[in-house]
Amino acid sequence: MITIRPAQTRGHANFGWLDTWHTFSFGQYYDPQYLGFGSLRVINDDRIAAGAGFPMHGHEDMEIVTYVMEGALEHRDSLGNQGVIEAGEVQRMRAGTGIRHSEHNASATDGIHLLQIWIVPDQKGLEPGYRQIRLDPQGRAGRFQLIASPDGREGSVDIHQDASIYAARFNPGDSITFPVSAGRQAYLQVATGQVALNGYPLREGDGAAITEEDRLSLTTEHSAEILLFDLK
Repeated sequence: MITIRPAQTRGHANFGWLDTWHTFSFGQYYDPQYLGFGSLRVINDDRIAAGAGFPMHGHEDMEIVTYVMEGALEHRDSLGNQGVIEAGEVQRMRAGTGIRHSEHNASATDGIHLLQIWIVPDQKGLEPGYRQIRLDPQGRAGRFQLIASPDGREGSVDIHQDASIYAARFNPGDSITFPVSAGRQAYLQVATGQVALNGYPLREGDGAAITEEDRLSLTTEHSAEILLFDLK
């Protein structure tokens, strides 16, 4: 079964410096039908204005994965980590027993577009941690590239949950398939562009909750970028 979540039905807030869309309940947006999907708790589609960002704030007991599509995000945290996450990079911040961090657009002139993802960990009270990787752009060209996994395999960031995140980039005419193992479910998020999922047309910002399907087929006549979550 595939249940489409159209982009325009998501929660939305525009603060001027931040234009954000929430796939699941977050902040002042609450919908009892959209509290998460399996261990996937948050997909926030954020556009941050030049020079703007989030001041220092705290999190606990969450695996937070940031995927930048456009621009560069400056990060600082209470563990002493600081740096810039650019388009094509992935950051994993393990909040665990508690971490504070700030996030700012690293450019004074250009906006930034990113997806911030929260995964509920398989246990509470983990030691906070941080990891950042740069993706090989050819690794997701017309195919799925693993970017987060329980064991950090294939150079992905490690997360404390039985969940894997894949990224893929499509050129017009590309076709990709993905087998869904028995007892698993999946969620697909269109980051940019347009694709068809098992014949269902999806546009930028659309999502799809996938259950009781054993095979996913993605095709497109456009350029597109997607994230696919393989969940227990």
